Amino acid sequence: MIHDIRCITHDSKRMIFLSRIMHLASCILILFIFASCAPIYYEAYPEKSYPKASPSETKPPRTKPPDAAVPKSKNIVASWYGSDFHGKPTSSGELYNMYTKTCAHKEYPFGTRLKVTNISNDKSVECTVNDRGPFIAGRDLDLSYACAKEIGLIGTGTGKVRIEHLGRDTRYVKEVRYSPARAGSEGPFTIQVGSYKDMSNASRMKTALEFKYSKVYVTKAEVNDSTYFRVNIGKFSTKDDAYRVAKALADEGYSTLIKHYDERI
Repeated sequence: MIHDIRCITHDSKRMIFLSRIMHLASCILILFIFASCAPIYYEAYPEKSYPKASPSETKPPRTKPPDAAVPKSKNIVASWYGSDFHGKPTSSGELYNMYTKTCAHKEYPFGTRLKVTNISNDKSVECTVNDRGPFIAGRDLDLSYACAKEIGLIGTGTGKVRIEHLGRDTRYVKEVRYSPARAGSEGPFTIQVGSYKDMSNASRMKTALEFKYSKVYVTKAEVNDSTYFRVNIGKFSTKDDAYRVAKALADEGYSTLIKHYDERI
């Protein structure tokens, strides 16, 4: 009898211990899930952070971040992209996650919310524009793997879809930054839009910007024994001229830094 009681007591302690372990594991799993749902950003300016910019003389009128140009409803051709780009930086600064509901478009401001419906089966998904593309002629929208799977586009690769504009996440709107040390008091000035350790990432950003902007170029910089490839736009004689273009880029969702013009590589 005493032996049985000891066994029961021992078993009870073991059950309590296992229960606590399972509870702890559940808490860790929940934290992991929430963390994986959050957007991940790459460091656009890994060398240093810079203060907000303001034009030195005439400040252009404050305008609403550009989302009015997005049509309320439109039929287009969509494709999707997956593991080849998973974990790589998008044009908005987030790392591409093929398992989240995002998409790429050539012009829509980052943060634009779209409802995408596969016309062939009437399946729909809601997603957020956080990248530029597609880079293949005849395609208008690149969906993440998760979005393509939800509307049955994985097998066909491409398909006709209907998009509906749902508004915009204004958290994607950026502030213009300015580097007094790197800009100097005299022009010409340029706008840095990205800084990467991998030249292929800089090349992708350059191609993405060239959908809409001209005079996009890449420069190479050595900072603290590290090499960076910087993507820049334009050559401006005054800081105010640079600010106007940088402001449009920032409203669209790009990180911008006004600095002195660098010769391209």
